[in-house]
Amino acid sequence: MPQISAVQVDQTIDISAEICPMTFVRTRLALDRLASGQTLLVLLKGDEPKRNVPATARQLGHTVLAEDIMPDGSMRLLLRRK
Repeated sequence: MPQISAVQVDQTIDISAEICPMTFVRTRLALDRLASGQTLLVLLKGDEPKRNVPATARQLGHTVLAEDIMPDGSMRLLLRRK
């Protein structure tokens, strides 16, 4: 997987204060607004969102480019829209 800093990020959303299922609802809405091939950086926190958001994005055909766990336990997730 590439480093997030090495990839152009087209949009960023912070869903670290959200809980499931709103974490993926917000992510999906942001992905739907992007053109095919554009990237979305998602900032999230919590075990359930860290498992579910990347898995659901993959199930919908999007590509997970990077998953970075930060020192505070949060995650930076980089997705490419299908």
